[in-house]
Amino acid sequence: MFSFFKRKPKEPAPVPEQPASAQSAPAPAPAAPLTTSPAPVSVTPAVVTPPAQNVQEVQASAAQPAEIVAAPAPAPEQKRSWLSRLKAGLAKTSSNLTTLFIGARIDDDLYDELEAALLTSDAGVEATLFLLDALKKKVKEEKLTEAEQVKAALKTLLIDLLTPLQKPLVLGQYQPMVMMIAGVNGAGKTTTIGKLAKHMQTHQQSVVLAAGDTFRAAAREQLTIWGERNDVTVIAQESGDPAAVAFDAVASAKARGTDVVMVDTAGRLPTQLHLMEELKKIKRVIAKGMDGAPQEVLLIIDGNTGQNALAQVKAFDDALQLTGLVITKLDGTAKGGVLAAIAKTRPVPVYFIGIGEQIEDLQPFNAQEFVDALLN
Repeated sequence: MFSFFKRKPKEPAPVPEQPASAQSAPAPAPAAPLTTSPAPVSVTPAVVTPPAQNVQEVQASAAQPAEIVAAPAPAPEQKRSWLSRLKAGLAKTSSNLTTLFIGARIDDDLYDELEAALLTSDAGVEATLFLLDALKKKVKEEKLTEAEQVKAALKTLLIDLLTPLQKPLVLGQYQPMVMMIAGVNGAGKTTTIGKLAKHMQTHQQSVVLAAGDTFRAAAREQLTIWGERNDVTVIAQESGDPAAVAFDAVASAKARGTDVVMVDTAGRLPTQLHLMEELKKIKRVIAKGMDGAPQEVLLIIDGNTGQNALAQVKAFDDALQLTGLVITKLDGTAKGGVLAAIAKTRPVPVYFIGIGEQIEDLQPFNAQEFVDALLN
């Protein structure tokens, strides 16, 4: 569950006078010093912050890995609401899988039906065969005789397959941290950026958005609305090169001491080679503006696109070397099995999954919860 950290109040260091900016939107307030909770009370972190007093200390001790700071446990009713909506979003696939085990005999017919159900769920051939082979071996070794036992075994195998995708997004390691956001048209990219910006702010991170989608007429306006809603600066140009907008945003963030830069890019299909080359250019220009940037390259995927989502992951990963995924729109006809295909074929971490339009509908990916929604 996406959660909110509670930290002890600490006297902030004096804030230096910020240089004037040429941008029209107001500069966001400097982020509070990054501190840690003395006694974590949960083991399900969402966005995490290393245990340094400020970003400079993090940079000075780069050899030390960032500690994952656990967050307070979510309210029970909030968790129940999230899990119920996730299960509703995956109801079709869940029904196809779970009904197979009702009164079933453990024989070749069951395995054949399970194979068909996994393929229908967009798990893909490679992941489906892997799961079936592992399940048959587990049934034989553990001498399972009941259908419910086989279902539980499949659940364990799915959790093991998906758990490597579960990874928290770490904040505070870089000043600023630059995030480049890509995706095809209609995947929910700009909306997801707005939600992520809000969540960053709840973790005391100041944010600047770069309106790098200069192809879609309404994209700049849509991002500006999110900026106004979250009181976040948006760097935009009436008509300009997307790479130049990204470069300006990074320069502005460095000058203002902003914690996070999120660069929106134009939606495109991976088959549009000239546009994919432009994405590579944007990434190169960002690197010129700051060594090592962008530190995060995220791909936004519509959960309803099935096996096409796997093709997108492969193409964008080849072009940009993705660091993470966000799976959106799991509240519709999404099948969910594509995460198994991604885990088996191209295991890029899944930072978040989304099931609706509200801020709280974007939550960290949790393999256990996801498989529970599929097989409970």
